[in-house]
Amino acid sequence: MRVNRVIADLQVADIEAAKGFYTDYLGLTTEEFNLGWVARYTNPDTGANLQLVTTDATAPVAPVISVATDDVDAAYEQARARGYQIVHPLTTESWGVRRFFVRDPDGNVINVVAHRD
Repeated sequence: MRVNRVIADLQVADIEAAKGFYTDYLGLTTEEFNLGWVARYTNPDTGANLQLVTTDATAPVAPVISVATDDVDAAYEQARARGYQIVHPLTTESWGVRRFFVRDPDGNVINVVAHRD
């Protein structure tokens, strides 16, 4: 699997309540998207970013990181072949991504994702 980007997914109780800390204090002032349950904030100068997540809209748990890849189908097949636990099946989501969740050996849930072009 080719990893293009890794983004931390920080679970918060309320995105709007947490937003000020991350935008004002940490300088992640660009809101790349906000779906109400997940939002990404980026520093426009450095590109540093973070996703705030309250809960996941379609999966049973929220991930700790999102890993962007150019071939999510191949990544899914590799995870299955290696016997890793699939927490959320390979799904094309209505908001424009294809993804699945896999549990790492320490129990962390990873969102493996590709954006539709």
